Amino acid sequence: MKIGIPRALFYYEYYPFWKVFFEALGQQVVLSSSTNEALLKKGVALCVDDACLPIKSFHGHVADLADKVDAIFIPRIVSIEPQKYLCPKFLGLPDMIRNSIPKLPPLIDAELNLYKSKKGIKNHVIQIGDALNKNKTEVLRAYHKAASAQKKYKQFIITYKTAPCEILPDIDFKPPKQEESELHTASYPKVLLVGHHYNIYDTFLSMNLVAKLKRQHINLITTDMVSDSEIKKGAKKLTKDMFWTLGERSLGAAFYFLDKGELDGIIHVASFGCGPDSFVGELLERKIKRYYKIPFLYLTLDEHAAEAGFDTRLEAFLDVLEGRKVQ
Repeated sequence: MKIGIPRALFYYEYYPFWKVFFEALGQQVVLSSSTNEALLKKGVALCVDDACLPIKSFHGHVADLADKVDAIFIPRIVSIEPQKYLCPKFLGLPDMIRNSIPKLPPLIDAELNLYKSKKGIKNHVIQIGDALNKNKTEVLRAYHKAASAQKKYKQFIITYKTAPCEILPDIDFKPPKQEESELHTASYPKVLLVGHHYNIYDTFLSMNLVAKLKRQHINLITTDMVSDSEIKKGAKKLTKDMFWTLGERSLGAAFYFLDKGELDGIIHVASFGCGPDSFVGELLERKIKRYYKIPFLYLTLDEHAAEAGFDTRLEAFLDVLEGRKVQ
């Protein structure tokens, strides 16, 4: 079978796992096209009006796959770590897609729920195996192979400080070139790019933000380049536990580096209408103004965002970094 995977949302986090898992079960993985203007317009037309930009984009990616594959993989993601949740739109995403896009092939919408225990991942892959008529032994063998690929992927990003958009969809990872490695030195401004991976790594939605910063010789760190232990350490600065996984990652990474005094600036990227991000961005900005006194840039994305205004704000932020360096 040809299994379609939309190049959106959790693609940037779990694609190596999904690709290896499906191929180990004898399936062919087909990716949607990279996000572009036509694809996004299609997604906006198909999706409900009050959805956020990444969800609208996801609809466009699904529509792009509809006549190319035998089934589309859209997991029903409830939780990806114990005692934490994600945005409820991930939980209802398969239902949104079914009711918004006509003439779809079958959807593989196995539930992923690790809220009570990490063992939920086994239930998730077994559900996928059932949809593909695979026995439990085959599924678990494929799972262990995929888990190994996923671990290698995450460690590569942390070790080489490489953004997922720079290496996916290839999963045969190669160390960055020498000139790219030299960006992570004390001589360049160190900036933390905070935001959900599906916002900052989609080069069309983010207007190629990662590449723009690196062209300006920014020593760039994203939340995916920070280990889980460092994020948990930084998250202890919060007065109580945060029940949003992605929000905790953003704040945990920020507070970890802020407390070490290692940042020259922070950029927070959020999509318009994202409830959790509205709280995360406000909290982060207030803490920085009160205690850390470093430049902070808040960028909001939606389907009406213009690159000229985006670049102007980014250039102003970089000018402030340069001015502080001269002083």
